[in-house]
Amino acid sequence: MAESVHILSTWNSLFGHRVQIALAEKGVEFEYTQEDLSNKSPLLLQSNPVHKKIPVLIHNGRPICESLIIVEYIDEVWTDRSPLLPKDPYQRANARFWVDYVDKKLYPGWVGILWSTGEAREAAKKEFIECLKVLEGELKDKPFFGGDTFGFVDIALITFSGWFSVYKIDGYFNVEEECPTLMRWVKRCGERESVSKMLPDASKLYDFMVSTRKKLET
Repeated sequence: MAESVHILSTWNSLFGHRVQIALAEKGVEFEYTQEDLSNKSPLLLQSNPVHKKIPVLIHNGRPICESLIIVEYIDEVWTDRSPLLPKDPYQRANARFWVDYVDKKLYPGWVGILWSTGEAREAAKKEFIECLKVLEGELKDKPFFGGDTFGFVDIALITFSGWFSVYKIDGYFNVEEECPTLMRWVKRCGERESVSKMLPDASKLYDFMVSTRKKLET
């Protein structure tokens, strides 16, 4: 029986891109369904009845939810290639700490920059830059967060990188000026086919941001 791997997500989902990159790193082919979050499909509602959110990975008919859980699942199922988490328990715990930091500290700043205005947006920008600097301090002079190996933390963070370009296009701020070491890491990650093929173009993200802001203003 052929293996079935199916992703439910959206083209602009930071979290869905994590799943796609992880599968690409493993060389796993998958079917992709673009969800309309204003009219969620019966398959999505059935596959994630608790949160009703994307992404969902459906592997051989069984759904797995939440992006970081899915990435760990992928690493545990396809163990014969491209490990995403380190074998050492301490290093694994450290990697989990930093992906938790990305979601709990960096993500709220990202949301605030995009969808708030005035003082709230400035506060979000400050928080976002501070978080990036902390992550840059953890990266130091390593090629990737896992050292020489692209892995769990890299996957969790690199999906934000398209928005770094959006901020520059928007004229709001330049991440490269604030965090040059981190941007060199972004460029290294972008040389990987798993990343370059899965992440959307910054101009498309910018257009999405502009159109969404207009809707929020009406």
